[in-house]
Amino acid sequence: MNTMLRIAAATAALIATGGCASLITGGPLVRPGEPTGVLEVRNVSRSAGIDVVMISDCSASTYGLNRLPGGASIPPGGRYRFTVSAGCWDVGAGEILSQNSWTEGYAKVQVYLGQTTVIQSR
Repeated sequence: MNTMLRIAAATAALIATGGCASLITGGPLVRPGEPTGVLEVRNVSRSAGIDVVMISDCSASTYGLNRLPGGASIPPGGRYRFTVSAGCWDVGAGEILSQNSWTEGYAKVQVYLGQTTVIQSR
């Protein structure tokens, strides 16, 4: 078992230090030297919170990991703002209902230099 843990740790380290890290994380939200805008996720639900927001560059192969800070969620009627590089972004958001079920939605959005792009739940 220890050998398997060491192999897993070594593999994770290689991915993190290699060019593949963005495949897992979705890449940086702000790329060095690029102009930025704001991506605002609004929760217009009256009863359900948004527990997970995944954001990745449109050229990435995955949506990446949850971009909300640890333990944070967007309550009904709430919003959360992310500063991102201007450009095309894939966004996924949802609510965790239980260990084995969730609701989710996805959108492709364009964020413009110095502007706020708003997407909202249903």
